[in-house]
Amino acid sequence: MHRLYNLYFNTLHNFNGIEVSEIYRASLLIASEILSIENRERKRSAEAQKHFEHAIKCLLKDLWLGTAIHPEYEVGIHRRANWYSETPQYRDPNLTYKQAIAAYDGMTSLDLISVSKDAYFDPDTGRGELTKVIATEKLLQIMEGLEGNPFKEVKPDLEAECILLRDRINDQRVLVPYENDKTTNEMRENLININKCFARHWPDLRITNDDYTALQERLRLDKNKSPVDFSKRILTRIFSNGRFDHGGRFYRAWWQNVPKKYRKHITIDGKRTCEYDYSQLGPHMVYYLKGEKMGDEDAYGRVFDGEHRKIVKSAFSAMIQSSTPLNLQPKKLDLSEVDLDWPTLRQAILDAHKPIADMFFQGHGNHLQYIDSCIAENMMLNFIRAEDAPVLPVHDSFIMHYAYGELGELEEEMRRSFHGYFKKDIRVDNEIGVMLPSSFDGKDSDELTIEQIVHGPPEYSQWESRN
Repeated sequence: MHRLYNLYFNTLHNFNGIEVSEIYRASLLIASEILSIENRERKRSAEAQKHFEHAIKCLLKDLWLGTAIHPEYEVGIHRRANWYSETPQYRDPNLTYKQAIAAYDGMTSLDLISVSKDAYFDPDTGRGELTKVIATEKLLQIMEGLEGNPFKEVKPDLEAECILLRDRINDQRVLVPYENDKTTNEMRENLININKCFARHWPDLRITNDDYTALQERLRLDKNKSPVDFSKRILTRIFSNGRFDHGGRFYRAWWQNVPKKYRKHITIDGKRTCEYDYSQLGPHMVYYLKGEKMGDEDAYGRVFDGEHRKIVKSAFSAMIQSSTPLNLQPKKLDLSEVDLDWPTLRQAILDAHKPIADMFFQGHGNHLQYIDSCIAENMMLNFIRAEDAPVLPVHDSFIMHYAYGELGELEEEMRRSFHGYFKKDIRVDNEIGVMLPSSFDGKDSDELTIEQIVHGPPEYSQWESRN
């Protein structure tokens, strides 16, 4: 089939006089090939054909991106009919169950995709997995003929619903429908403006080709992570508990998924970045909401003299988040490697934070997340309106072009945004990103390490091709 594709490909460069994307051209060809083997008695209606071609394009897009992510990248297929009709405001209106399955069946029959994992569902836990497919050698040959880098060719969908509302139903967190009002419309308009700015710029990760391969493999095998997909460079805002004053943080951008140690290697439009974060944002907000002062002592270090700071931080957060007394140890808190039990840790935190003791176990965590999301929204909008400068959020920290850090503008705006809400100040910490030596930097030989002189400078060709 790939020979036919190569012959036919150029004829689709312009479709009815309109320039079309690489993916759309390929999907039209595949749709034609599927039609030739379906033996249909009647042609699809124009509407059904549009949905059929769209389903092929969506599947092909994900598989093409997958080839740039990892050689064994799997794409999930929803084969449950109800998924396509549940909460329609969150669904792609052009993706229908009947035509999505027809695309899946057709591409399977043409030996373009193969099932790597079958779907399953556990009714007792409410958890399951989608059917997973991978590209066959035949499809890989076709995708090799597509021009450009898939991360850059696949554009962000700025029309998809970006304000999401979740609630807990039957002990499962699910998306729920909502009626738009002035508040949701304003939040959506703000986020669309933020996402349009992000779409105009290019955040990337400047690590060596070898490090990139190792990172993708690590993330692919982590059940709680996803490999880096540079096409995912816009945000979604997710609210919780069926309320628009709970949650509201910004998610689903690729830079939020990478381990912290890699964030200093993030670039924006090929330039080095800096990262600034609010110092102990959660505890400060709790104290300020209570009308108390936290003081200069570290909120977590004041417990056990800082010996178990990381564990104390997790426990503090769980105690603020919970709406019950948490007499039993939280499931996600691991005390197996320390000489502590939960009652001792719980009481130590209460003793160290007596001024706000009645703020624990009241379920304030989701509302605090809403507050910090509003601060983050204000931060991003102010830089976009003033200078079209993207600010990449990672919850309580922000990443920008390094010049905004060196000139103090990022720190000043963070302080201003926090003060605008609480009328109080907060300390801001910073870390400047790094640019590793390579031929791209124009480094002289005396600036390279001995290893780099012997083995040559690190290879950054993948980063360079994307930028």
